[in-house]
Amino acid sequence: MTAPTQTPASAASGVNPASAVAASGTVAAASSSSGASAAAAASAGVPASAPAATVVERPLTHFRTLPVSVKVNGEIVGPTDVPAGLMMIDYLHEYLHLTGSRLGCGQGICHACVVIVDKPDGTSEEVRTCITGANFFNGKTIRTIEGHAKRNEAGEVVELSPIQQKFLEHFSFQCGYCTPGFVNAATVLIERLKRQPIAKDKVEQTITEALNDHICRCTGYVRYYEAVKDVVMTTPGLVKDAA
Repeated sequence: MTAPTQTPASAASGVNPASAVAASGTVAAASSSSGASAAAAASAGVPASAPAATVVERPLTHFRTLPVSVKVNGEIVGPTDVPAGLMMIDYLHEYLHLTGSRLGCGQGICHACVVIVDKPDGTSEEVRTCITGANFFNGKTIRTIEGHAKRNEAGEVVELSPIQQKFLEHFSFQCGYCTPGFVNAATVLIERLKRQPIAKDKVEQTITEALNDHICRCTGYVRYYEAVKDVVMTTPGLVKDAA
């Protein structure tokens, strides 16, 4: 019978002796380097035990606020203190929970976020909320997409606006993301034509100009155009025979 041989600890642990020696040499070198660094620091007059400089983080916890009071869809909201520089789209979403206005490009290009600003003289215009601060609207009267349909006392929609209804009939949208902006643009146009009717031969050009700034990612422009033209041509008083 052969006597059992004793396995070296390095073999049992799977460690290559040569590697272990090299590693111990590395540790020794590191220790020597550390000692040299400590000696150099001492010779320079710096205590070896001096703690490293502490980095103090100063989060943005204080910011300037501005009061905002605005009439939205017939109801006065505020005054509410909001951070200076807060965009109107964020004010609508986070403070008023009116999420129908869409944040699209965030650069004022696609016009998905527009709301209607009603002026004291009875005219109205679209304003982009992704690049316009909430404080700009202080004291103004606006309409969002939530304010077009008629509702009962329970807040339930009982009747769509003419533009909304025609958009449904013509299936003028696919994903629907740009639809609130198109509704507002078309509404501003129809209200303008009620004050200033246009000649029949100017209808196509007028509609194109009114919708031109709005981007539809699904390229549903033709159906949007057809729906608006349907409203213009079927609503009395918007079109006259000649200029």
